[in-house]
Amino acid sequence: MNQQTWRPFLMVSLALCIGTIGTALSSPLYPIYQESWHLLPSHITFIFVAYMFGCLTTLLFLGRSSNSFGYIKTLQSGLFFAIIGLILSAYASNAYILGFGRFIIGIASGLISTSAMLGLIYTIPQSHKESAPQLSSIITVIGFGLGPFIGGVIAELSMRPLFTPYIPVIFGAILSLISLFKIKTAQVETQKFSIAPHLELPETQYKSIFYVASFTAFCAFGSFSLFASLAPSFIKDVIPWHGPLVSGTAIASILLISAVSQFIAKSMSMHRALNIGLCTLILSYILLSICMIFHVSTLFFISDILVGVGHGFGLLGAFALVHHMTKTENRAAVVSTYLFLAYLGTIVPIIAVGFLADHFGLMTGVLSFCFGMGLLCLYLLLQHNKLTQAQHS
Repeated sequence: MNQQTWRPFLMVSLALCIGTIGTALSSPLYPIYQESWHLLPSHITFIFVAYMFGCLTTLLFLGRSSNSFGYIKTLQSGLFFAIIGLILSAYASNAYILGFGRFIIGIASGLISTSAMLGLIYTIPQSHKESAPQLSSIITVIGFGLGPFIGGVIAELSMRPLFTPYIPVIFGAILSLISLFKIKTAQVETQKFSIAPHLELPETQYKSIFYVASFTAFCAFGSFSLFASLAPSFIKDVIPWHGPLVSGTAIASILLISAVSQFIAKSMSMHRALNIGLCTLILSYILLSICMIFHVSTLFFISDILVGVGHGFGLLGAFALVHHMTKTENRAAVVSTYLFLAYLGTIVPIIAVGFLADHFGLMTGVLSFCFGMGLLCLYLLLQHNKLTQAQHS
């Protein structure tokens, strides 16, 4: 292996990994924030959702920055925003400052994920070109998984659990930002920059299946977000062990299992992968509901694993379907629409759970989520099978 040819690729990979670690770092710290600042569940969901609003803002208005300014400049901008957001989070003294820091990190995440995906394709050696999208997905999931795990471990061992976990990631982001200046890129023809939102639906015959794919991703992202935002709070009610290390590991394991599931299922039919994903998510909601009602701690871990499997299979099938129904000229815009709908899953259900938890208790909020998302998954499963049968008949 020629080290020189892999160096730019590894630098872009590191930037993507650091960017995604920063996004999920604070999840296991939420119960500590809740206790220290006397926050309600809705405040925690506000902090979590602020990040997703930042991400959606970038997808809507800055999604084509890489085409105008080049992927390196966009990646550097993303890392700069990540550093600012992480510093704000480390020094935050209330939920509003932390929420603003999370919003800035959301903008950073949107810029980093869109530009790094392009950067990995440009910098990967020619002999491995076809593996670039898959490697991008795996690096993203590894970063997201490492974030809560690193945050949980450092918080568990630290005297200042709301400050110390951010410091190594801030330094990592600064080093990564500096290293990107050393990458020499070929001059690529640029598009005129436009801030106008550009979302697009696929051709008419694919619209129904597109919505099934998008809302499957909506359920997958929503399920992960429930665990990432409120699981640290309800863990102490349903299992005997708690603390940032336990909740960080529970969140990280979902993404690790998701990455393994995607790797196992990469050659599977996209329709079969989507069905398995939806069925597994339904089963995870049933087990989580039983766990909440009867306090059976074993079921929490099984539900956690099943969310990871459902997340992996569901997203793999959904993205393969979107890829299949698009052409080169409309793919970027249709994928942006797909991601926009999918990311709403990290906002709408989570705000609803936070509101219900404030007024009727955490159990009511979580059970309502399981019931509502379970019905949606069941509808998507039936609709998907109806559409695929009609296609083959």
